[in-house]
Amino acid sequence: MPEQNKPFVVTDRRKFTLDGTPRPDADPSPEREARPEAAAPPAAASPAPPLEFKSPAPSEPPAQPPLPEADPDLPPLPTAAEMDQATAAYQQTSERLDTAVRAANPGMEHPPAMSFEQIVHSIYMTTIVQLGGTTQEGQQPKVDLLGARQSIDMLAILAEKTKGNLTPGEAQLMDNALFEVRMGFLEVTQALARSAANRPPPPPAAPGRPSIVR
Repeated sequence: MPEQNKPFVVTDRRKFTLDGTPRPDADPSPEREARPEAAAPPAAASPAPPLEFKSPAPSEPPAQPPLPEADPDLPPLPTAAEMDQATAAYQQTSERLDTAVRAANPGMEHPPAMSFEQIVHSIYMTTIVQLGGTTQEGQQPKVDLLGARQSIDMLAILAEKTKGNLTPGEAQLMDNALFEVRMGFLEVTQALARSAANRPPPPPAAPGRPSIVR
């Protein structure tokens, strides 16, 4: 019989009937229950490495400019003991001078101690005098532009070297003094320039004879 024409046979493999008695035609082989294969436990994942937090590297301070070397032409620095001796001798001499001045001028008060305000005021007044600011009315002013410029630059150096170490009052005094002397210097130089521009030109020299311009 061809393969496709064989009858379909259903085999009853149950070992017990509906009432629970064994079937005589049951397959005597032990029943094997198909059990699904237990899935293999997943492989334990390896623990992730701990995160490392690196602290930022400390920022390096800005490089300081090298200090200028000592001038070999200057004398060597005095020792601390020599400085102390010179200071003590100076103070004693100053006190004797004050005593002699007060003895020659009865009723004269002790001169005030030097301060930063007095230093600024001294340079300021020197500059005003050099610019002719103290000239009496009717007199010809005497102006020293080069000296005034040096005094102004001296005051500017003092302001630069003491920046950040002044009280608000001292800083205001310094700024006002610098502003006034600089403005005074500009006024005097501009006035001199206008005076020179308005001055009539000297007469022409006679031909063939040298001239002296005064």
